[in-house]
Amino acid sequence: MEINAKKAFETLNPRKVWIPVAIGLAIVFYLFWSDPDMTLSDLSNIFNAKALPLLLAVFVLIARDLGYMYRIRVLTNHEINWSGAFYVIILWEFASAVTPSVVGGTAVAVFILMMERMSFGRSLSFVMLTAIFDNLYFLTVAPLVILLTSGNIFPELQESFTLFGMEFNVDKGLENLFWISFSLILVYTSVMSYALFFRPRAFKWILLRLTSIKFLRKFRHAAAKNGDDIILASRQLKGKDWKYWSKITISTYFIWTARYLMLNCIIASFASVTFIEHLDILGKEVIMWVIMLISPTPGSSGTAEVSFDLFYNSYLGVNTLGTAILWRLFTYYFYLLIGVLFLPQWIRRIYNRDVKTKEMEKAKEEIKM
Repeated sequence: MEINAKKAFETLNPRKVWIPVAIGLAIVFYLFWSDPDMTLSDLSNIFNAKALPLLLAVFVLIARDLGYMYRIRVLTNHEINWSGAFYVIILWEFASAVTPSVVGGTAVAVFILMMERMSFGRSLSFVMLTAIFDNLYFLTVAPLVILLTSGNIFPELQESFTLFGMEFNVDKGLENLFWISFSLILVYTSVMSYALFFRPRAFKWILLRLTSIKFLRKFRHAAAKNGDDIILASRQLKGKDWKYWSKITISTYFIWTARYLMLNCIIASFASVTFIEHLDILGKEVIMWVIMLISPTPGSSGTAEVSFDLFYNSYLGVNTLGTAILWRLFTYYFYLLIGVLFLPQWIRRIYNRDVKTKEMEKAKEEIKM
């Protein structure tokens, strides 16, 4: 993995927030315009939300981010303090928000950790470990949701619908998208787990064998470099005891469950929801999130709004679009905003400390600190 400071700062450039914002607003406008029953007064219902559930949503948001900060401290053996963990999580979320979901902010996350005085090998191992454990949450919880609901968790849709003048067949479409995404996550997690925990050298050998094929030879150098990176990352995780792994596992399940419970709180601010319906809402979001992971847009912009409408319209009716906007404000636009606000502070922090490269000088100047 090539960690280029210039490219990392290009990804973290605050100007990039306008791309996902524009996509999200365009989809919201289209959903509003295409629904003949939707009026501006329906959107204004967002201001009639019950206060207590929204306060609970804020509490869950804070608890989730504290969980993220705790996990990154556990991963790094508490070598990163709470202040450093805060910047790492905020900027990692920001990087994920401005890059396509299917790509994520992996390289940027490694760079951020390196700027927090972690070596490349350790930074890479921590980021890979985070991705593997996050994926394990989906791989274990999503099948459980489908099993408990007998597969009836997917919304019942018409056989086709029209979008921007084009007709799409959606009968079983969401379910098929889910299984495609789930399969990709399973393959990726299996390969990365094998490489990181069991046979890193064998993984490098496989990469070199694959790139010995004539039309893949141009990737041979990159394959060798990636293989070396995996070997280096694997060494960082040797000798960890069961307490280390149990803390990471528990915090991961806490983080993602808290993320999803936030939506329960938001929906409860607009509609009366029973305990069973709360479980259904939680299960739907797990499934929806797996689908969103293969979105080609930054931070799943557009994909998230459309998916929300399909999964939760039966609960919210005319309040669906307004609730979707509020949900994205909590889970997405919030991180765009605080990323823009705290990025200059983070750059100033590491610049003034001991990292003064040409890229840092340029970033400092561009962000106008």
